[in-house]
Amino acid sequence: MIEISVLASGSWGNCYRVTDGSTPLLLECGVKFREIQKWLGFRVQDLGGCLVSHEHQDHAKAVREMLRAGVDCYMSKGTQEALGLDSHRVKVIEARRQFQIGSWTVLPFETQHDAAEPLGFLLANRAGEKLLYATDTYYIRYRFKGLTHIMVECNYAIDILRQNIEAGAVPAELKNRILRSHFSLNNVKDFFAANDLSLVQEIWLLHLSDGNSDADRFKREIQELTGKVVMVA
Repeated sequence: MIEISVLASGSWGNCYRVTDGSTPLLLECGVKFREIQKWLGFRVQDLGGCLVSHEHQDHAKAVREMLRAGVDCYMSKGTQEALGLDSHRVKVIEARRQFQIGSWTVLPFETQHDAAEPLGFLLANRAGEKLLYATDTYYIRYRFKGLTHIMVECNYAIDILRQNIEAGAVPAELKNRILRSHFSLNNVKDFFAANDLSLVQEIWLLHLSDGNSDADRFKREIQELTGKVVMVA
């Protein structure tokens, strides 16, 4: 049974732990290493590995300490180069080439973000459960079958963003960057409408913008659309 727990989610840092009861993994290490250590009860060495989606610090802040602690960190070649990492603990992976970490089979896929070579991940365990993890992407080009757990960015709502720009709370020049690098509420809805959710047990909404989102509204609207249990990280 897949269990998901959250240390941090948002532009200030992202770090999630997922386990199927056999192999615990970290998704992102975008907070201080000391915070991760404390959160894991100083048992970082028990992790099967850490998947890093891209090089931005809110996703990779602690990657060097993770490597020094003996944790294998999985990332694309572009992410490795952007971070300037040179360690045998860096495991370079490629989009659409699956690999194994303990009891998990991991299939990376391309995401759309202003980073060198960002990836999302589809994780499957031996019980047949499938977890989709996708963040920092304004679009997901793929469709997925048999998903049981979904962790997906839901960064902003376009109406809130426009209101903030008109009010001067968000610089207008940031608008295009947000539109081309993050998943909006509308795009998340389109993604759910395009995928078979019949087996989905729970949905986690990740990486909400501090100023351009509304957690209660996002949760309510996604619950109404999908009929699934929805949680906001």
